[in-house]
Amino acid sequence: MRYLLPSLLLVALLAMLMLRGYVHSEILADHRVRPPAPTDHVPRKILDGGPVIDTRNGRETTLSVPDHRVVLTFDDGPDPEWTPKILDVLKEHDAHGVFFVTGTMASRHPDLVRRMVDEGHEVGLHTFNHPDLSYQSASRIDWELSQNQLALAGAAGIRTSIFRPPYSSFADAMDDKSYPVTKYIGSRGYLTVVNNTDSEDWKRPGVDEIIRRATPKGGKGAIVLMHDSGGDRSQTVAALDRFLPELQQRGYAFGNLTEALNAPSAHTAVTGVELWKGEAWVFLVGASEHITDGLVVALAVIGVLVFVRFGLMLLLSAVHARRVRRRDFRWGLPITEPVSVLVPAYNEAKCIEATVRSLMASDHPIEVVVIDDGSSDGTARIVEGLCLPNVRVVRQQNAGKPAALNRGMANARFDLVVMMDGDTVFEASTVRELVQPFGDHRVGAVAGNAKVGNRDSLIGAWQHIEYVMGFNLDRRMYDVLRCMPTIPGAVGAFRRSALERVGGMSDDTLAEDTDITMALHRDGWRVVYAERARAWTEAPESVQQLWSQRYRWSYGTMQAIWKHRRAVVESGPSGRFGRIGLPLVSLFMVLAPLLAPLIDVFLLYGLVFGPTERTVAAWLGVLAVQAVCAAYAFRLDRERMTHLISLPLQQILYRQLMYVVLLQSWITALTGGRLRWQKLRRTGVVGAPGAIPLQRTDSHDRRPVA
Repeated sequence: MRYLLPSLLLVALLAMLMLRGYVHSEILADHRVRPPAPTDHVPRKILDGGPVIDTRNGRETTLSVPDHRVVLTFDDGPDPEWTPKILDVLKEHDAHGVFFVTGTMASRHPDLVRRMVDEGHEVGLHTFNHPDLSYQSASRIDWELSQNQLALAGAAGIRTSIFRPPYSSFADAMDDKSYPVTKYIGSRGYLTVVNNTDSEDWKRPGVDEIIRRATPKGGKGAIVLMHDSGGDRSQTVAALDRFLPELQQRGYAFGNLTEALNAPSAHTAVTGVELWKGEAWVFLVGASEHITDGLVVALAVIGVLVFVRFGLMLLLSAVHARRVRRRDFRWGLPITEPVSVLVPAYNEAKCIEATVRSLMASDHPIEVVVIDDGSSDGTARIVEGLCLPNVRVVRQQNAGKPAALNRGMANARFDLVVMMDGDTVFEASTVRELVQPFGDHRVGAVAGNAKVGNRDSLIGAWQHIEYVMGFNLDRRMYDVLRCMPTIPGAVGAFRRSALERVGGMSDDTLAEDTDITMALHRDGWRVVYAERARAWTEAPESVQQLWSQRYRWSYGTMQAIWKHRRAVVESGPSGRFGRIGLPLVSLFMVLAPLLAPLIDVFLLYGLVFGPTERTVAAWLGVLAVQAVCAAYAFRLDRERMTHLISLPLQQILYRQLMYVVLLQSWITALTGGRLRWQKLRRTGVVGAPGAIPLQRTDSHDRRPVA
């Protein structure tokens, strides 16, 4: 289910977006309009005849509306703003009309079509996408008609037998290109209805002018062309409110077309499969509208979250850097007492020697406790074979990282405890810088500055950007807000007394580092960030490995948030963290990453369906903001800006991977799944501490990026 549901959600989302583009005339739409053509092959009786053209069953005749009868026709609707107002005016003056609806609008506003029918008006076809049919093939014409009928069936449960071609005019405007279409339409059983009185309301010439142009001459009957969609129709509504009573006083009647022609109703009830298909169609269109509207709202939410987060990061990280970099800044008395460094290790044979040797170069007094968690690759033997002073190995059966850390604490000799991963190397000053904040008795834990050591591959460079910008810049912000959610497992320090008060490391979640950090906050301890305490860690080198790691992180973070949810309603330090820290973590680490790919979804949608320029500009704007934040983060960490070259590609590809990982984590959580710990494959490439990590010497240990 964790793989099937994301795939189904992706397919459903794409289908909904395609359907929306389809019913908004953004897909398969043809906006060409053919210029006038010769009339040599159009019968004279058609050119000189009435506005209703009957070419059914081989006929070529026309019909006209009797004197003092007016058939008001409205094209291009239904429109959610103007059609109801026109219907209200018609109802007020006890008049009926004919609405030639497009399939796209009828599909999106079926309630208005239903109201037209319920209030006694006639409905006709105006094609689905409003193309000039003289450009279209017979199959495309059939498709336009059938889709238009499908929308009517779903909206009002009817079919109709009257049709008006888009861009049509008077009967004498028929030419050698449009008349063959009219004949074909007739062969399909439709009456073609043009007009003989054009109000030209689409030009918005003013209410008086619309009334003048719509008024029949000499008491003759007329089919009057108006519009209930396609723009501002306020003049049409105002003109109708005067036009109807004025002509009614002069003896004119306003009815349906078939009533005026003394013909059977144009409507036929639809039943059975056709009705079911129509209702299913309208339901799916409605669903696509609601889903895309929801996506737009979600995009607005993510836009606000992104800019709020970036604004907070820029502002608060600057505050943090200015505070800790002052010459007179001190946490308290310098910490010179020895420190216990705990190194939990499970099958770290390729990395463990470099890790331990980097600790031996430390300029702060330490003891090293390597906890071998049931390794099968000789990790413990390698450490013991080094015969290094102040390095001890504690062996246990495989019980997991939290149990290994607790075992290490039980064997540690000192009150300050540093924890690191078995694939990480420290610089000589790391331990010293990491423990200095304990000069403040309120500090219970310290997060160090974890950096990617294997950044020479593309996927490594992407993670390097993420670590510097997404993790370390975040930690500065959370430090100022006093709600840092996670002390990285690669480099963190704790007071033993603080750990003992919260019960030590827990295996309740897969993110034991996030869990313990939240527990310390709730217990009233401060958790701070030490930017100079740098550690170099080996990041995953393949998509599969990265997926496994981030899947565990995401799921573990959700577990930790859920575990500490009661903090929201508690008082004291716990309540402060619950009402400030948990919402920020939920917004910025769970909700925002889940919604972030919508930026790229709408980019693709805009590139395909438009508006392209505004869409690209908006996407580039977001990328520019991210680039500014990334550049500032790199400047704070004194990193080379050349790594930011891959930032655009990271936003296009890497973000999608993180989205799928987070979505899968959500599904795992919602379906009650239990994710087990997944060991990452190490290559031992990060072989020495320092600003420039060692490069690979054995290409056989390197997996491809994808």
